[in-house]
Amino acid sequence: MANYGAGLDSGSLVLTTSTSEGYSYVFRLLCNSEDEVMVPKPSYPLFDFLADLQDVKLVPYPLIYDHGWQIDFPTLEQALTPNSRAIVLVHPNNPTGSFISPEERARLNQLCRERNLSLIVDEVFLDYAYDGSQHETFAANDQVLTFTLSGLSKISGLPQMKLAWIAVSGPQEEATEAMQRLEIIADTYLSVSAPVQLAAKTMLDQRLKLQPQLMHRMQTNLSELDLQLAKQKSCTRLALQGGWYAVLRVPVTRSDEDLAIELLTQKSVLVHPGHFYDFPTDGFLVLSLITPEPTFHEGISQLLMVI
Repeated sequence: MANYGAGLDSGSLVLTTSTSEGYSYVFRLLCNSEDEVMVPKPSYPLFDFLADLQDVKLVPYPLIYDHGWQIDFPTLEQALTPNSRAIVLVHPNNPTGSFISPEERARLNQLCRERNLSLIVDEVFLDYAYDGSQHETFAANDQVLTFTLSGLSKISGLPQMKLAWIAVSGPQEEATEAMQRLEIIADTYLSVSAPVQLAAKTMLDQRLKLQPQLMHRMQTNLSELDLQLAKQKSCTRLALQGGWYAVLRVPVTRSDEDLAIELLTQKSVLVHPGHFYDFPTDGFLVLSLITPEPTFHEGISQLLMVI
């Protein structure tokens, strides 16, 4: 996060074994049973399981697509209730690849101040921007109480090393109290091992070798995808700014689930149907861009033949 100018010190960080555990800590900190947390749709389905474990109610708010993804603020505001405690952001979103714009950031801060809400921001894909730019982290957001999550799994490609963190920021008094309470939760579970903590710097440095290689692969695959899509008219790729995935809009001749199963059983091509990420309708497939280039290129050819 220091690479993004956050300037955090160790007193603002809580270590966890994963961002999943980080979400659990923050849900438990902010919510009593049946309190509500706003989550974006489409987005990663993990939230549902984590919320159930913490007896938290998730309330979706839509991301809408119009030459790019954006938050549907009127619907978000209408969905808020007296039981709302926080808004979850994924920056950039998984799987849409959309970053929170500066205008959206300002509006979210204002909304949270007015409604006494916190922000929970997942930034595991923050390093993977396709234009090569550094998008601003939320880890130093001093406007409202903010919990920014990330970890080694995506930053350094080390999901099995089990190290992640929560960065706490916001107005000083609120952030200090939140840190004190989070430390009690973390000290209760004692989940991060000492060897992993001691090796953290070395594992973080791994990103310096991994990320350029991974970005090259993803950009190569994205270019190949666009090249093959340009030769047909049935499918289009939705705009993306970062992350590891591409979203295809496909003809609705069957359910996304049936199409995904057909691709797997007949062509050995693995994709995710859109409903896995809570797309509101059929007609969407989610593709991984980190697949080795030859495999990805062949997979796209087979996919387009089926469609």
